Amino acid sequence: MTYAPRIDPDAIVALDMHAHVEADDHGRLSLDQELLDASATYFRADQDRTPTVERLAAHYRARSMAAVVFTVDATTALGHPALSSEEIAEQAAEHADVLVPFGSVDPLTGDAAVRRARLLVERYGVRGFKFHPSLQAFRPDDPAYAPLWATLEELGVVALFHTGQTGIGAGLPGGRGIKLRWSDPMLIDDVAADFPNLRIVLAHPGVPWVDSSMAIATHKANVFIDLSGWAPKYLPPQLVRQAGTILRHKVLFGSDYPVLAPDRWLAEFAALDVPDLARPLILKENALALLGLSG
Repeated sequence: MTYAPRIDPDAIVALDMHAHVEADDHGRLSLDQELLDASATYFRADQDRTPTVERLAAHYRARSMAAVVFTVDATTALGHPALSSEEIAEQAAEHADVLVPFGSVDPLTGDAAVRRARLLVERYGVRGFKFHPSLQAFRPDDPAYAPLWATLEELGVVALFHTGQTGIGAGLPGGRGIKLRWSDPMLIDDVAADFPNLRIVLAHPGVPWVDSSMAIATHKANVFIDLSGWAPKYLPPQLVRQAGTILRHKVLFGSDYPVLAPDRWLAEFAALDVPDLARPLILKENALALLGLSG
């Protein structure tokens, strides 16, 4: 089944740009248990830590919300088989009123990643791709990955990159070998400059590089920021200020569910000093336009 969106922009209160599928219907998990436990401890997550596509759909439908859903394919770097992006897209198509599927490919597989990305778009209808440079162990500005970025630009889909600190591996010896420097947003600035028609989302505030993320989003028309992975009351104040002013058309609501619940995110966001004019843009309108779902 190919995904065809049925999201009614007027029927949803928000569109979450960042929700993880952490388990499939066969009992397979997106990460090994040690990494999942480290992430849950870091975020103090007390909700369902391994949601399937079906459970994600129910969660968001009950809240009159929509969500972008994905996994991360870090098979080569972790030696742990990834969940199937093809299955995620097929299942999301059954819940097209609330879910938007993104794919994930392993950049370290070279030409195979390029071919698979094209297949995921053309056959399965994914609207974008999730990358996690630290987890997938690659440097986004390396010329070796230019064919992948060129393909995504040609296909007209979104590239969403994890930036900054990660809860995966946090607190473990050596962080389980996961290197934070691969997720410096300045490495993605090169991608944005070299592929100006590739729409890019810098996921998370990008701490400790939040000022870099804001500079890139201000400078590059094709770059956006999602606010996922941080409870709004802890968001850097300069990001909150710019989200309500000069970046109000470039900032997107994202929760990072299941490690951070959208209910908590929205409640804390309501308490921030953000102008009323900017709130609907951040909560859904910017995302709907970015994904081509504005109607």
